[in-house]
Amino acid sequence: MKKLIILLMIVGFGHITYGQTYNNFETDSVTASQPFKPSKTQFMIRGYGHTGLNFMNTEGEKESSYVGSAFAPIFLFKHSDRLMFEAELEFGLEDNELEVGLEYADVMYILNKNMTVRAGKFLLPFGTFMERLHPAWINRLPTTPLGYGHDGIAPSSGIGVELRGAFDLGGPKLNYAVYSTNGPRLKDGSLEPEEAGMLMFQNFEDNNTSKAFGGRIGLLPFADSSTEIGFSTYSTSKVGTTDSEYENTGAFLYAFDFAFIKQIPAIGGFIDIKGQYNNSDIDDATYIEIEDDIEEEYTFDNKSDSFYAQLSYRPTMASNDFLKKLELVGRYSNLNTPEGAEWEEQSDQYAFGLNYWLTWRSVIKVAYQTTDSVGGHDGGGTANGFFMHWAIGF
Repeated sequence: MKKLIILLMIVGFGHITYGQTYNNFETDSVTASQPFKPSKTQFMIRGYGHTGLNFMNTEGEKESSYVGSAFAPIFLFKHSDRLMFEAELEFGLEDNELEVGLEYADVMYILNKNMTVRAGKFLLPFGTFMERLHPAWINRLPTTPLGYGHDGIAPSSGIGVELRGAFDLGGPKLNYAVYSTNGPRLKDGSLEPEEAGMLMFQNFEDNNTSKAFGGRIGLLPFADSSTEIGFSTYSTSKVGTTDSEYENTGAFLYAFDFAFIKQIPAIGGFIDIKGQYNNSDIDDATYIEIEDDIEEEYTFDNKSDSFYAQLSYRPTMASNDFLKKLELVGRYSNLNTPEGAEWEEQSDQYAFGLNYWLTWRSVIKVAYQTTDSVGGHDGGGTANGFFMHWAIGF
């Protein structure tokens, strides 16, 4: 008992001594008077969503369906003034199932006011449509132009590292981006014979030791930044799997893009013009097709291109509040894939829409679209569509 009392006295005395040392009233009073400094760490959730009604008529075959709501949350985390992280998830309903995808997830570090480096999965600056314009509340029409998305010829995202930035040229401005990613895979026809020769850009694990390299340079020649002209490239020396006969097959892609947006008093509102041309050149290779249980070899000149031009007008200077929120939009797009390929296609598409902007980030879109195709997976023909969509950004 005596030993226990002595031990408690030692612990108590030590605690008092530590408390007197820790609670330095001279310095504490000074520290307490200093203003509170908030943490530089910040977290934010943004994103967008959309839903609507689609009606399609393809060579007399009619389909009508409400399209399931799509939800795309964007997570933004600021660790410091220089270090940040961003990620976007996509939740959508397709083929009576919930589809979940990772659009991008990358970490960014600001080197200086002209340079930022990022690594991870990111949207590729191949032109501007997929990187800047594809979200439903930004895209002026409910659909995407020909040449993008599934079976498209333009890359949308990749896993790798990128350096980007901008320079003020004393009125004109210049922006740039250079990157390296895993690169695309060549579909050799072993799994899907009808897609032999196509590129699959979703290459999460590289199938060879070669990487893809690309970049974009954009020039805004006027001081008001109303106009931008851009040029992009994307190339790799190998798209085939290591040790396969397609290993040394290479690919080179390039794109031109154009944008003009400005309020013009003579026409009483904003005019917005967007356009992009994509070109894909894949080295020729020999593929195998099976007809009547007989294997036959074939090859083709594996070149594809696509183009779109879009014009929209919004009478923002009208005296009527209802008219100010209306927007007229029209778009033409074209797709040409290689002659002789199983996926050979020549398509032209026209789309016309009327939008009503509830707020600056919420829009109701009504559009009509017609597509004339020769070839393609569906065999070609004419497809007409009517769309009513609502999209919101948050």
